[in-house]
Amino acid sequence: MKRFASFLFVLSISFSVFSQDLSYRLEELTAPDFVKAVEKSEKTCIIPIGVMEKHGAQLPLGTDLYMSREYSLRAAEQEYAVVFPWYYFSQINEARQQPGTIAYSPELIWKILQETLDELNRNGFEKIIIVNGHGGNNAFLNYFGMAQLSEPRNYSLYWFRPQDNPEVEKKAVEASQYDKYDQHAGNSETSMMAAAQPDFTHVERSSQQSGEDLDRINHLKYVYTGIWWYASFPNHYGGDASKATAKAGEFLINETVRQLVEMIQLVKADTVVPALQKQFFEDAKNPLKTKQ
Repeated sequence: MKRFASFLFVLSISFSVFSQDLSYRLEELTAPDFVKAVEKSEKTCIIPIGVMEKHGAQLPLGTDLYMSREYSLRAAEQEYAVVFPWYYFSQINEARQQPGTIAYSPELIWKILQETLDELNRNGFEKIIIVNGHGGNNAFLNYFGMAQLSEPRNYSLYWFRPQDNPEVEKKAVEASQYDKYDQHAGNSETSMMAAAQPDFTHVERSSQQSGEDLDRINHLKYVYTGIWWYASFPNHYGGDASKATAKAGEFLINETVRQLVEMIQLVKADTVVPALQKQFFEDAKNPLKTKQ
């Protein structure tokens, strides 16, 4: 009987300790725990951004959502930050001809992202990190980031942009195969999904459609045109993922997460960007007084 009572005591202590652990997933927090989470995160929040679009014949429409959230959750587990729920309001006009593409208007994706940042700031976050899983957002996010300077903000926005690591990429190639194009839904992305979401990854379907670059506007020089992606990859698939492996995917995911953990730590400690923003907005009130 004493042993049983001791077991219950230990169990209650264990449950108490476990119940005190704060989730880093925003949607799982109670309102009182949210207040604690803002403090524990040092007022730092991550928004993993993806989109709904075709990824060859082998990957799900939500691939970019899965991967941006995978990076964010793995990183937050190591360096606590609050991770925003699934965010798929992205720029994807280049794939509107493909089934399953959800392409919101440019005005809406801008407004909803800005209002999301404003609401996170109103709820206490002062540093917000965007983890983007969709290449089609790059130009949008660059401009959106610059546009943050259009008026004073009470938060600082940081966009995570991992760097290539040749050593890790070499290991990944050795664990799968070399992919001449290796772009959208190619060998690397399919390998990472095989590691992160194996139930929704169908490597055996990779060869059902071509991922070859058709290069249909190579007659033009010194030109950028919005149709460039469709001109190259009309199947919305760039590469050959037929030899993708989860082992290769783990190499790539782990390196991205390592860099993201380091970035979160740097962002938390950063005092320069907030100070520069404050000075910039003050100077912008009266540019004639800015020292020349």
